[in-house]
Amino acid sequence: MALMKDLPGYLQPFVLTVEGAADLRIERVGDLDFYRPASTARTGAILLVHGGPGPADLEVQPRDWPVYQGYAKAIAQRGLVAVTVDHSLIRGYDQLTAAADDVEAAVGILRSDPQVDPGKVGLWFFSGSGLLAGEWLDSRPDWLRWIALTYPCLATPPGVDELVSAAEVIGKHKDLPVLLTRVGREREALAGPVAEFVSAGGAALDIIDVPKGQHGFDMLDHTEESRAAVTKALDWAIAHLGEEPAGQLPIPAVTTTSDPIPATTIPAPPRQPATKVAVTPTPTAKTTNPRTPAAPATPATPAEPASQPATAEAAPAAAPVPQQADSPAARVVGREHAAYEAHDLEAFLALYSPTAQLQLEDGTVMRGRRSLREYYQPRFEAGRCKTELVQRMLVGEWVVERSIVHDSDRGPTPTIGLYRAQDGLIVEVRFLA
Repeated sequence: MALMKDLPGYLQPFVLTVEGAADLRIERVGDLDFYRPASTARTGAILLVHGGPGPADLEVQPRDWPVYQGYAKAIAQRGLVAVTVDHSLIRGYDQLTAAADDVEAAVGILRSDPQVDPGKVGLWFFSGSGLLAGEWLDSRPDWLRWIALTYPCLATPPGVDELVSAAEVIGKHKDLPVLLTRVGREREALAGPVAEFVSAGGAALDIIDVPKGQHGFDMLDHTEESRAAVTKALDWAIAHLGEEPAGQLPIPAVTTTSDPIPATTIPAPPRQPATKVAVTPTPTAKTTNPRTPAAPATPATPAEPASQPATAEAAPAAAPVPQQADSPAARVVGREHAAYEAHDLEAFLALYSPTAQLQLEDGTVMRGRRSLREYYQPRFEAGRCKTELVQRMLVGEWVVERSIVHDSDRGPTPTIGLYRAQDGLIVEVRFLA
């Protein structure tokens, strides 16, 4: 879909086409619109908070703009309740305090809805409504699962009574996930405060960059870059609000053209051919990579699977093999391994998507860079990052490795790691015993 030149910017179509929107239920409740999934099951909810102020000749209220309707439909299509709200900021910055009250009232209505789990709510602020986010970052009620900001305004204009500054309180509650979607062609007046926010946030922030995007890219820039950024933000929001998986993630499988990994049959991942597989055992020289990590150093990290006795068979010798095959996914995983070996946590995390998922041997699933940081940081600080790579298979987006882990208290431990990389980042990792 392209821009429609006869329409103002705020009425341009959303960059994503939402499939299955006809099955959704939309209900108007005062200044709120509820977008409900086809299922009537109780679920979490996301409040979409529009920006402002609006143009003087505004004819259509924000909850009827295609961009917010698009986000809401995409969220409902993924199984959660989405709510849009018309608030006072659209009339001017002098209405900032009234807008804060409007949003607080909307949260109360949302959480009292019978279909909404009141303990699972996310707040998503756009543009000018970024000025409202600071109070929520500061107070962090128990029911608030995350905050997202998309091309936000974070500096109050002169002459306007300031609310809590987001830059001053970001990171105050380290267990609150925060996502920033940042555009490369941002307005100068907005870009500076965003940079300060990023500097203050540090590890407390997940960031999705849209290098070629402008303010309002999700309705003005109909490009693959825009669609990918919106999709990543939606995936992040759902992952941080959704139910925990009932069981382990499905294991992709491939067929092999040489000796398979023992006791494991791995069919081809979806949309990948099962016949073109590169299998590459490694030489006896040891390399390092972040395979099944050692037991967590603090109670806050996930529990490690039950210990397995180490035997002489636990560390098989690797035989010399042909030259290693290559693929884009293998190069990404290789850079991740190099950062692990160098004990460079920031470089290591930078190779993961903001919405990355990591599944341990016992089925525990972690989502997002924040969880990965909390899990890996004790290991990096202790200098316990050592793994011997025995064999590697490449299948499209997937890299499958058999390794011997030396970074735990259990002695040399065989493990299998499956990595999926897209657009230069690791999006999924699964460890098998």
